Amino acid sequence: MSGNVTPSPTFVKRVINRVIREVHLLKHAPRLQVSSHHFKLVTLGTVYGGWTCIDVPELRKAQVVSCGLGEDGSFDVEFARRYDAQVLVVDPTPRAIRHFNDIAARFGQAATTSYSPTGQQTATSYELTGVSPVNLKLYPKALWNESKRLRFYAPTNQAHVSHSITNFQNDYRTDTAHIEVDAVTIEVLMAENRLNSVQLMKLDIEGAEIEVLQDMMDKGVMPPQLLIEYDELNFPSPRSKERIESCHALLLTRGYRLVNIHKPSNFLYTTLK
Repeated sequence: MSGNVTPSPTFVKRVINRVIREVHLLKHAPRLQVSSHHFKLVTLGTVYGGWTCIDVPELRKAQVVSCGLGEDGSFDVEFARRYDAQVLVVDPTPRAIRHFNDIAARFGQAATTSYSPTGQQTATSYELTGVSPVNLKLYPKALWNESKRLRFYAPTNQAHVSHSITNFQNDYRTDTAHIEVDAVTIEVLMAENRLNSVQLMKLDIEGAEIEVLQDMMDKGVMPPQLLIEYDELNFPSPRSKERIESCHALLLTRGYRLVNIHKPSNFLYTTLK
């Protein structure tokens, strides 16, 4: 004999909470339109740390700035190998610096282990044959819209590596755990590293990308390809929605088009025709 089964209060609560979260995400989701294009796209790196860019000849031996290493440098390493490029890795986080040093100690060596499915790679997982200090260089400062000493706020989950200038993970507060780091503007970064023409810039800088992009546009620093992670998408709110939509609109007014979204929060903009 069959009969109706009454769901448990715990199950009902779980369903209600999921619906509330989905409604919240939808309400505060930025409206960003992807443009049609004819470009050949290539995705490099792991599932966690990978990025998509436009495969063009100009990337060969190009100067590239990659902000945000963490403990997964798979995109930076694979990009450097594929294009024999000069990739400047920008990250002042102590764990990221240690990870880069582990990578640098194996320059020229083949991978001996596979990539991890997490965001924490071992140096032995990187294929570093043909990669030298010319291809990968660390700049252990933060990129910001001012050159100054500033607070770098720790993530809410201590297992995570990435710190944030804006502290969006903690509702933009200024009283949570932090370290202090040196930050520089884009023109200082380029001058100190003798960068003449940056063909591609990756900004995975935990909410600081919006202020940095505004500063770059104001100063006419406009790489043909911008790889941007809008980290605030992971913490939806009216404020994050407004910030992201404003940044998107700014890029459109400066001649950029959004041509690809890789994973929920990684966006590829270009001025290429």
